[in-house]
Amino acid sequence: MEIRTNRIKQKLANGDVAYVVGGLTNADDIDAFGPNGFDGVWLEGEHGNVDATNLGNLTRACDLWGMTSVVRVNRNDQALIYRTLDCGAMGIVVPHVNTKAEAQNVVDGGKFAPIGHRGMFTSRQGYGVNNYFTTANSQTLLVVLIEDIAAINNLDEILTVEHIDVFFVAPSDLAASMGYIGNHQHPDVQNTIDDALASIQEAGRVAGTLALDDTVEKYVKAGVQFLLVGVGGWISAGAAAYKQRAENAKNNT
Repeated sequence: MEIRTNRIKQKLANGDVAYVVGGLTNADDIDAFGPNGFDGVWLEGEHGNVDATNLGNLTRACDLWGMTSVVRVNRNDQALIYRTLDCGAMGIVVPHVNTKAEAQNVVDGGKFAPIGHRGMFTSRQGYGVNNYFTTANSQTLLVVLIEDIAAINNLDEILTVEHIDVFFVAPSDLAASMGYIGNHQHPDVQNTIDDALASIQEAGRVAGTLALDDTVEKYVKAGVQFLLVGVGGWISAGAAAYKQRAENAKNNT
């Protein structure tokens, strides 16, 4: 048995764009979405119900389609990070990483020695893999969220931390930290996001952000490689269009 390839890490290493979908809350939804060819699924453990009790089934569904399971945990805690990996996640997203020390803590919890201090346990991804402890680090994805103005101010130092795969600029919390609650479209916020994404790439690191239908082209042209989109907007738009077609047909009869 060979360790599974982390599809997102592979695409990023090749300089390609990685497509990640959020908003899928159970294994059946992941199965239904699987044929669409995305690279990863963002499983929500900060604002959603993802935890150790359901991670096995969620990550198995991702495995069936070759998609990387990426779990956002709710705090920067080493034990929580490696327990989440032990339960089958192939990637970790850590919120509110505002300093170099906090970024290093993510690495310490997410990587086995000699890189980090992850507890020595063969995760579900390691069953039957004889050399798991020597190969797991190469297939474990680490993402830190740059979502506070404090992180922006410390970004140059944060970017010096090795073994972090993606520095993800998160718009909504960043806007709130800048005094623009619920208004991430404010020019000050957008300029801050654009500057941060550019700085990440200038440092030779991988940038990620939320990229919706109306912004995905902008961010791809800007060099962003890790693109997150939620299914909620697509569902709402599709539902509204369907109802509108029905109403138009009714009014034209």
